[in-house]
Amino acid sequence: MVHVVVACRALLVLVFLVSAAGKLRGRGAFDGFVAEVRAWRLVPAGTARGVAVGVAGVEAALPVLLVVPVTARPGLAVAGLLLVALTAGVVVTRRRGTVARCACFGRTATVLGRRHVVRNVLLMGAVAVASLPAAGPVGAAALTVAIGAGALGALLVTTLDDIAGLFSPLPDVPSRSL
Repeated sequence: MVHVVVACRALLVLVFLVSAAGKLRGRGAFDGFVAEVRAWRLVPAGTARGVAVGVAGVEAALPVLLVVPVTARPGLAVAGLLLVALTAGVVVTRRRGTVARCACFGRTATVLGRRHVVRNVLLMGAVAVASLPAAGPVGAAALTVAIGAGALGALLVTTLDDIAGLFSPLPDVPSRSL
């Protein structure tokens, strides 16, 4: 079981690291995130920048909190709360009929939908598993495999919109004769 706990912690560390990096990689990326927070229409427009700073700041702090043993439990609680808040935001935004985009990882801006809710619920599950007691010896090889599994999961989570885009219908494009 310790291997699954380690894999879930690695997954969460990497997902929040990529998420923070995507938002904080430059002024343009951060301003785009602020615009998306405004578009969700969940907070007053004047507070959108402050909310964006708070979300990005928490996401940037979480990888450190989750790696340091003494702060891992509080970090998991914060991660869970952030995921609950973001998931609630997606649900409320969609129920209102607001067309808002997910700039979650900074690369794509896909319209919020069910897959974002499912993704967040699965991440909440990873938080729950990562919160389980993880005692016992772990060999270097097993630890490497567990971290690798977490990294693979993080890659899938952070590229979910890109992967889904591969299976979306292409827009109609007029054909040109050669």
